[in-house]
Amino acid sequence: HPFYSTTSSSHYHNFLQTTTIMKTVILATLIAGAAAFAPAQSGVRTTSLNAVPEADAQYTDDIGVVAPLGVWDPSGVLARGPEEVARLRELEIKHGRIAMLGVVGYLTTYAGVRLPGLEDVPCGWAAVTSGDLPFEVAGQFAATTIMMEMFNRDNAGTGQFPGDYRNGYIDFGWDKQSDAWKKNKRTIELNNGRAAQMGLLGLMFHDALGNVADILP
Repeated sequence: HPFYSTTSSSHYHNFLQTTTIMKTVILATLIAGAAAFAPAQSGVRTTSLNAVPEADAQYTDDIGVVAPLGVWDPSGVLARGPEEVARLRELEIKHGRIAMLGVVGYLTTYAGVRLPGLEDVPCGWAAVTSGDLPFEVAGQFAATTIMMEMFNRDNAGTGQFPGDYRNGYIDFGWDKQSDAWKKNKRTIELNNGRAAQMGLLGLMFHDALGNVADILP
């Protein structure tokens, strides 16, 4: 039937478009994940394929600049100046730290670990939407978040780099290490934070779909 043929062809075309988009998104995520776990590079060579603009050349040896992308700034953020770049880097580090805690929280609660008195609270989004989370616990969470935001910043003005919130109190031997060691540790934290942000987004997405338990061990 002509109408049936046209309708089936349209549905098949839409299916192909949707499949192509999904494959593209998955491929982009895999590439980004590979870049997040890539080891730190002491320097990124400039070739005709990855030529770095002169304004961005100062960042070729910065933390977070890893193979295979190197200095990759399609939105022109680096051109905004060192102060804005430092501000955005600090936000990236803070979001990465929160995401790492979030991933650990997902894995812990789905493994069945609960605080005393919260044994009946479900995991993930359901903990908020089910109404089983006690009001007191929600209040404690809000108070903890505010407290952490107040203290996790460079209040003393002694930070040596974005995300340095020691404020002259915590060291653990950091100042005794070499610059190369410090750069390596900062790169590890940054890349782990990037991977955690993608991982947490994936967990939240699958949790909303109702199949997050299928992808967890």
